[in-house]
Amino acid sequence: MFYKPKKNPFSIDPYKSLIFPRPIGWISSIDKKGIVNLAPYSYFNAIADDPPQIMFVAGASDKSSQKKDTLNNIMTTKEFVVNFATTATRKQMNISSKDIHKDDDEFVLAKLKKRKSRLVKVPSVADSPVNLECKFLKSIKLKSRLRKFSTMVMGEVIGIYIKDSFIVKGRVNSTAMRYVARMGYSEYTTVSSKFKMKRPK
Repeated sequence: MFYKPKKNPFSIDPYKSLIFPRPIGWISSIDKKGIVNLAPYSYFNAIADDPPQIMFVAGASDKSSQKKDTLNNIMTTKEFVVNFATTATRKQMNISSKDIHKDDDEFVLAKLKKRKSRLVKVPSVADSPVNLECKFLKSIKLKSRLRKFSTMVMGEVIGIYIKDSFIVKGRVNSTAMRYVARMGYSEYTTVSSKFKMKRPK
């Protein structure tokens, strides 16, 4: 079938179930008062490696007229950390997506331990196998029909932490991390297998 997004014939829009799996950037940030925020974003990915750079999209809920706390914090402090949810922390990741008061701490709500970051003031998720400490680069306001605020945030990765147990003979054992990724609807998946293909010369 073919359809135009503006004339969606489905009761639930399938768009997000067609582009998968989408890695989840579990973003921690901090406001000027030192209050920490933690939230997952599935519109997230790496966009460059020289220097390493990432992006994610923060969109206010359909009923909200306020920007996400994450976005406000990053615009103020110019720094954040990308953490990654795993099968072991998937429930905590889901809990941290809950809309709560901006002065409440999702680390406390989800019973997650913080680890002090090396180069930024924002704490990292201690149970994440990887933490990317980031410096804000730029933001782009996106076209949006339903959301008042939909903003792409780009950051430069200035520090990388990898748990030693996932480094084997100088290489990262990525499948052992069991990252959780978003699919469509309320569906998720985990990366548990891989295969190799060499680029043709």
